[in-house]
Amino acid sequence: MLEFIFWFSVFMIFYAYFGYPSCLMAILGYRKVKSLFSSKEKKDLASTLNHPPYTYNHTHDDLPSVSFIITAYNEEKRIEDKIKNSLALNYPKDNLEIIVASDCSSDNTDEIVNSYSNAGVRLVRAPERKGKENAQKHAVDASSGEILVFSDVATILKPDAIQNIVGNFSDPTIGCVSSEDRFIDKDGNVSGEGAYVRYEMFLRNLETKVNTLVGLSGSFFAARRTVCENWATDLQSDFNTLLNSIKIGLRGVSDPKSIGYYQNIADEKKEFQRKVRTVLRGISVLMRNLSLLNPKKYGMFAWQLFSHKLCRWLVPFFMILAFLSNFLIVINSGSFILVFIAQLLFYTTAIFYYLIVNRDIDLFLSPDNIKSNVLKKAFKILTASALKLIPITKLSYFFTIVNCSILVAWFSYFKGQRATFWEPSKR
Repeated sequence: MLEFIFWFSVFMIFYAYFGYPSCLMAILGYRKVKSLFSSKEKKDLASTLNHPPYTYNHTHDDLPSVSFIITAYNEEKRIEDKIKNSLALNYPKDNLEIIVASDCSSDNTDEIVNSYSNAGVRLVRAPERKGKENAQKHAVDASSGEILVFSDVATILKPDAIQNIVGNFSDPTIGCVSSEDRFIDKDGNVSGEGAYVRYEMFLRNLETKVNTLVGLSGSFFAARRTVCENWATDLQSDFNTLLNSIKIGLRGVSDPKSIGYYQNIADEKKEFQRKVRTVLRGISVLMRNLSLLNPKKYGMFAWQLFSHKLCRWLVPFFMILAFLSNFLIVINSGSFILVFIAQLLFYTTAIFYYLIVNRDIDLFLSPDNIKSNVLKKAFKILTASALKLIPITKLSYFFTIVNCSILVAWFSYFKGQRATFWEPSKR
């Protein structure tokens, strides 16, 4: 029984991160091979399976009207830069309205927004602070565009961003579109992407080609007005918008040409809190929409939702089961000891990275405090060796900390906590 629990836990961890994308690649490969035997299927594959970026081939007058909604709460330090960035967007001005949805800001955010009213920027202020989605709901009700585009204050867009993301809606099967994420440094230069971000973008690309996305980037996404009619004020808007699209028979796609640039959060503790809050909000949406896990009604998407979201959010429990069952097996029979040692090493390297990088343990063990020259030399060698291990240990640390945040989110959910209110992250 213990061995079954161990191997099942290991399998579920592997499936959540590697099995699911492998299945998507297999489905895509099968369809491409199958299309070789039929010219009709080849045409269908090009038009409906690969989902290339779509562009409007219309005149200026035929372009869809767009409402660009920026959600803000106490953003007096950044809102002006965001407004200037939004005014520079390359989209016909008579077809684009810019709305700032203020979640009852208590600083000078609203005054700054109103100073741009002559430039066409409109303020929609929530009468009381009830959270991001509530502020967005007020903006949605006040908007008039056929396509609604949502963005955070911290997200910087290129001039062609609206054109690119809106162009996807020329495909009538698309209900919502997600951008791709890029990190920028403090000087505004595109910095290296983390392995997790690259993995997520890779997975979104696969999902887009095979069927539909399972989630959107909350910092920059777009949806048809019909998708936003039943807007929930207490559910994570990006995830819920995707689920609303599925419910009315539409799908979500990721557009590699639609990119949102943003700085990473400077404070690691606040980054952990952000992860907990994001997962908690996602769990709340999923629990409210469990019917979407029914494969008889929602087909392939039910499997995608189960694999991408539920399985991923259950990984920390499987990690605990794998460790405990492996420990009990070692105690009872002495077998699987190498596997248990490997687990110990994995978590030890995560702790090592946390101590070295986040706690500056090298300052505590300063060689200046060591009198012996031999010990000083040994310390320097040990420190140099430890620093070389940092890139290796970073992955184990990140994987562990992400799943710790998921675990905390589950505990918070079962305690009845819900992340409705929000604060702008310091970046």
